[in-house]
Amino acid sequence: MTSSPLTLMEVEALARSAHEGQTDKAGRPYAEHLAAVAEGVRVRGGSAEQQAAAWLHDAIEDDALTPAWLVGAALPQPVKEIVLALTKRPGEPVEQYTARILATPGALLVKEADLAHNADPARLSVLDGPTRDRLSAKYAYVRSLLGLTAP
Repeated sequence: MTSSPLTLMEVEALARSAHEGQTDKAGRPYAEHLAAVAEGVRVRGGSAEQQAAAWLHDAIEDDALTPAWLVGAALPQPVKEIVLALTKRPGEPVEQYTARILATPGALLVKEADLAHNADPARLSVLDGPTRDRLSAKYAYVRSLLGLTAP
């Protein structure tokens, strides 16, 4: 393991590799979502650490990387904390999940970019009606818990 932190480009390459073969609900390569969230963080003025966390925000939840990997990774501690805050835990109430995001410095901006991409009408339009409606309601509720206005 290197003592210097991974660069943003290295984190992107790692995330793309870790999620290789995974697709989103619309059947698109999952890395497209990660890229959109990282770009959303960047255009919202997010730091390089927040952008790195955006690339990794679903890695543990989707079993692309392990919690042990994250602990030992050459990443700044704030990146690790944001990734852990954004990782939903099995059976965890959404209210507890969102409270953890709000309590973790830097995590809210990453989640805002994640929700914006998840709720993108073009992205939702390829899903069946019931799935689209269920996800739209879910994302709206999470936004309300986080104090975020509509995208």
